[in-house]
Amino acid sequence: MDREQMKARTKAFALRVIRLTESLPKTGTAGVIGKQLLRSGTSVGANYRAACRAKSTAAFVAKLAIVEEEADECLYWMEKTLD
Repeated sequence: MDREQMKARTKAFALRVIRLTESLPKTGTAGVIGKQLLRSGTSVGANYRAACRAKSTAAFVAKLAIVEEEADECLYWMEKTLD
């Protein structure tokens, strides 16, 4: 998969996260979880784009680690919405 495909996929992921958070019940707990999920979910694509602008391989790898952390946080919050 090339960088442009990955940019498109991470953008599509962010849009799906937005739709998911908007569909959560209007409760305090769901609001907190939704905000956390929204932050991490939209951050995946933004950080991937930043990684693509890295000036070196080391910077790319470091920025990609942030993408991985944000994606893992998304998984955590999505699991909490299903509990």
